[in-house]
Amino acid sequence: MKKNILKVTVGMAFAFSFASCTSQHKQINNSSSDSLLDAPISNLNYEAEIDSLINKLTLEEKSGMLHGNSKFTTAGVERLGIPALTMADGPLGIREEISRDSWEPLGWENDFATFYPAGGAVAATWNPDLAYTFGKSIGEEARDRSKDVLLAPAFNIIRTPLGGRTYEYFTEDPFLNKKLVVPYVIGVQENDVAACIKHYAVNNQETNRGTVDVNVDERTLREIYLPAFKAAVIEGNAYSVMGAYNKFRGDYLNENNYLLNDILKNEWGFEGIVISDWDAVHSTVKALKNGLDVEMGTDGPFEDYYFAKPLIKAVKGGELSEAEVDESVRRVLRVMYNIKSIDSTDRKTGSRNTKEHLEDAYKIASEAIVLLKNNEDLLPLNLEKVSKVAVIGANATRKFGLGGYGAGVKTKTEITPLEALEQKLPQNIEIEYARGYEENYVGQSENNQNHGRGTINELNLDLLEEAKLVAKDSDIVIIFAGSNRDYESEASDRKDLELPFGQVELIKQIKEVNPNTIAVLIAGAPYDLREVNSSVSTLVWSWFNGSEGGNALIDVLTGDVNPSGKLPWTMPKRLEDSPAHATKSFPGDDSVTYKEGILVGYRWFDTKNIAPLYPFGYGLSYTTFNFKNAAVDKSETYSVDDSVVITLDVENSGKRAGKEVVQVYLSKPTSRIERAAKELKGFSKVMVQPGKSEKVTIRIPISEFAFYNVEKQDWEVESGEYLLHIGNSSRNILQTISLRVD
Repeated sequence: MKKNILKVTVGMAFAFSFASCTSQHKQINNSSSDSLLDAPISNLNYEAEIDSLINKLTLEEKSGMLHGNSKFTTAGVERLGIPALTMADGPLGIREEISRDSWEPLGWENDFATFYPAGGAVAATWNPDLAYTFGKSIGEEARDRSKDVLLAPAFNIIRTPLGGRTYEYFTEDPFLNKKLVVPYVIGVQENDVAACIKHYAVNNQETNRGTVDVNVDERTLREIYLPAFKAAVIEGNAYSVMGAYNKFRGDYLNENNYLLNDILKNEWGFEGIVISDWDAVHSTVKALKNGLDVEMGTDGPFEDYYFAKPLIKAVKGGELSEAEVDESVRRVLRVMYNIKSIDSTDRKTGSRNTKEHLEDAYKIASEAIVLLKNNEDLLPLNLEKVSKVAVIGANATRKFGLGGYGAGVKTKTEITPLEALEQKLPQNIEIEYARGYEENYVGQSENNQNHGRGTINELNLDLLEEAKLVAKDSDIVIIFAGSNRDYESEASDRKDLELPFGQVELIKQIKEVNPNTIAVLIAGAPYDLREVNSSVSTLVWSWFNGSEGGNALIDVLTGDVNPSGKLPWTMPKRLEDSPAHATKSFPGDDSVTYKEGILVGYRWFDTKNIAPLYPFGYGLSYTTFNFKNAAVDKSETYSVDDSVVITLDVENSGKRAGKEVVQVYLSKPTSRIERAAKELKGFSKVMVQPGKSEKVTIRIPISEFAFYNVEKQDWEVESGEYLLHIGNSSRNILQTISLRVD
């Protein structure tokens, strides 16, 4: 489609400060970049009760409330009716119960939970409604397990495609992150559970994560790495924040005065608790003074934690005042009153392992799947012309709820792709399975902690020949390849982008014996798919997609669901094309400097004119869409408090109903500062029936045009011309609107 250029003049340049949202949350609306998810301000109605409790607490009791008394709880004070604060890992679902003083599971039979799609999948939906659904659903499960704090969501910016937690984190873009995180947090906390947003902050690599000192300039910090945290605190009213492992500008994050006190508590007005990541505390006096409230997971006996006996000694020795301790105790009590864990009879009880929660997981999974390539229209499957399907690859039968180093979920239900195919295909269609490859790893002694688990990438020739025979004798072949949660794991980054276990060669050889081959990649992070992409005509990307992941995936392949997922990160052709690697600033050693600055992810690729394999925001459909009649609401000058309201028609010119994501990117052709070629500033996901059009409205506050002026220490909108680029990926711009800020 040809680009259409519209021009309109917009009001004066200005500097501004963001204000806290204070109105009650009423509805979810994913069509606006201007959040309608206004959260209530913190409930301060209980300050008198809190004062009374603090006055009755001994110093020892206060200390007990500020450090772990088991792996996932602090101590309560029974004589005053103060309960323990119970926490649970939960990026994928509520973790099984473990021992008080070790990571060993207790082996209970009543601690199963729903397995939800990983963070990358949530982001790939580009749907804030589903982010809210996720939060509400997992919050209900947390309450059913009597948890007070859900240690989620995790949404650090994806700086490198090698990141071990890329599958868990959301996106490479701060705007998309914040628009998904806010409804997620609200959904969780509506269930009287505190969301713990993490990992604050600039925690973008697993390599040397416990020691590395991150250096990033102030503008980059404010524009890229803090916006989603700020939105979660101010708009989502998150009750707790987790301090990360790494250092920032010389100080560990859990004793970093600038990030914890100056920005989080003073500038943003955060009234909740800062909880350390597990075993991420390095001091007593400095940590408490500089903003940490609760210490968790420190190695050694609970009474020897930094906030246990050493804290009591520091107060008695005059290094800390008891008033400083009281401030952290106040924050803990404030959260308890907000989530109704203290002095309340109407706290929500929650539910778990329900049909409704499985439906929630399915909805997210089905909108997360990304159709990357469909050149020969092998999809959706034409089952009337198929009598035999070859299913190849270990990921056809693998489950992803558990695995790797970090939080998983023990679930009763996880449907694999092969199980879903067997349940959903007509009985007259024969299905034959061949594993194709083995998941083999090098010995533990040969592994490098910084580079994940080493893999053996030679194919087993017997398995290969078996797979080729099955493929040759079938009408269509579906290869389920990709990764797993043992390979993509917390605590280590991958050493390269190569698909493990010899899968590239497997896919190429299978395609040679049967041209009707569909490759389905199940993974959480980008891989080098150049050879795979050139070998097959049909390529689908799925995720560690939860209890209903297999059903959602097969429904997409058969056409019961029209794919609508969009990539939440850039898939590069080569690792060295990515900004952290192009600038040779990953992983660093004792310290790492983010040399790419604001040019993270697609900002780098688009600004440097580097072609990715698949761009940020990319994803195909079984139908086709046209964008028409883009316009803005005014031709006159906009005021400081106005928003630019964009309207356009999205036409479905195909034969299937489908969802499309309208994406709006901002650029400034001339600027006195460095800017990215374009930045996401608005999006809307819309369902359109075949042959019909839907009008889409996207509202962008002029404040979103701002950059962070380091000299003024404030946000500023420049004068001059701006362009709003409207498309369905960062690289496929269909219409452009020119604005002028005078």
